[in-house]
Amino acid sequence: MEKNKSFFWPQGILIILVVLTGSLSLGLMMLLKPNVSDAQSNQNVNVKDIAANAGTQQRIEELKAAMLTSWQLEAQAKGIAYDVPKRFQGATITTAKLSPDQKIIALTFDDGPWPGTTTQVLDILKKNNIKGTFFVVGQNVKNYPDLVKRVVTDGHTIANHTWHHWYHYMNPQTAAYEIDNTTNLIYKITGVKTSLFRPPGGMMHNGVAAYARNSKYAIIMWSSDSVDYSRPSVSKLINNVFREAKPGGIVLMHDGGGNRSQTVQALPEIISRFRKQGYKFVTIPELLDMQDKEQKLIASSSTRVNAKKK
Repeated sequence: MEKNKSFFWPQGILIILVVLTGSLSLGLMMLLKPNVSDAQSNQNVNVKDIAANAGTQQRIEELKAAMLTSWQLEAQAKGIAYDVPKRFQGATITTAKLSPDQKIIALTFDDGPWPGTTTQVLDILKKNNIKGTFFVVGQNVKNYPDLVKRVVTDGHTIANHTWHHWYHYMNPQTAAYEIDNTTNLIYKITGVKTSLFRPPGGMMHNGVAAYARNSKYAIIMWSSDSVDYSRPSVSKLINNVFREAKPGGIVLMHDGGGNRSQTVQALPEIISRFRKQGYKFVTIPELLDMQDKEQKLIASSSTRVNAKKK
């Protein structure tokens, strides 16, 4: 019996170890299985989240595109925005002929859109509930389309200031490129087709103004020059504006083409001073429309007077 007992004892130990090992392995498998399942579950959740986020982003982009299309169609439905009265087509305007008691002024900004500065100018105008006129350079429109869109969506007038802002002489083909490409890109981005033009530097004899005139653009010059392109002190810039300011006047300033920090600093004071003098602010199309109505009224009165004399 002792022999049998000694024989079975190691066997019993071995069996017990086998059973324990099997149980332990089974337990580990049970423990690991949920972990694998959790990983798979997490992976599925992550994939779903990514898909959901992608779907949401796509819907946002589609909504933005739809809104832009709707806005552009609305602008296009109005016809040629900023179209000017027939008497001003092909004409050169430096100021509107209004009665002295009509204290109206138009603020204009050249050479944009420009990173930083254009946004600052727009913010100041928005804060003061003023609409201005922006003469934009085509290559800047191409580089900063979002700024151009904001100019229009904020309710300001946008106008043509050539593609490259060149001063040298241009043959008709080059002049056509400078003007037509800019107008077409403005239209493509904003849905607005402008018929307002300002020659760079006010140069009237280098070919570009002649092309604009023949194309029935109203050539918009100015009656009050801030000379901000020479970067004067803020106080001098303000004095420059008011030296020639008058009812029906057009003020020249710049939001692009270089450092325009002085213009940004001066603009709130310029607005405040004009308001203290009783002025109201209009866009160039509004200014021309006011002159057109006044001239029609004068012509009508003159006709009635002549009729009575007869």
